[in-house]
Amino acid sequence: MRPPVGLVLAAGAGRRFGGPKAELVIAGERLVDRAVGILRDGGVEDVIVITNSTDLDVPSARQVLVNEAAMTGMGSSLRSGLLAADHLGAGAAVILLVDQPLVAPEAVSLLVAAADGPGCLVQASYGGRRGHPVLIGSAHFAAVADGAEGDEGARRYLERAHRSGRLAIVETPGDPRDIDTPDDAMAIELLLSR
Repeated sequence: MRPPVGLVLAAGAGRRFGGPKAELVIAGERLVDRAVGILRDGGVEDVIVITNSTDLDVPSARQVLVNEAAMTGMGSSLRSGLLAADHLGAGAAVILLVDQPLVAPEAVSLLVAAADGPGCLVQASYGGRRGHPVLIGSAHFAAVADGAEGDEGARRYLERAHRSGRLAIVETPGDPRDIDTPDDAMAIELLLSR
């Protein structure tokens, strides 16, 4: 299988938070840099950051892709990222949300280890609850992109795959909680500062 590409979805407006979160600094590090680091430390060398800002500079990423349609929801960012991954000839895309700084690099490496070809679909699980990261084999890029609308992303596609037994679920370490509000940011800052 060709190497995977990491996709950091970082184009959200952060309405509940009060603004975009990619450049939010938690425990001395921007969320976007932490997300790229999680993917790279998990064994994914090439990482694409999908953003809504032409000013976002992420030196550790292979590419920063501006999603002009970001206001329509996460689906457009996923579509943009999958198209870029396909253009690079990636065997799979490992998708991580920028506002989940407690995801462990081991979660990424476990998903990559479970991938068995372009037709694979692998999702992380935390105590039996499915979440991110998600690995999508290249054979699914077009179908997932076609179904990604609004804030849905790949959820419906993965749910259908789960019901038909085509989704591999891997129990992973780490914590999938995300940052939706300033209080969430403060709580995660405390956890990371310990």
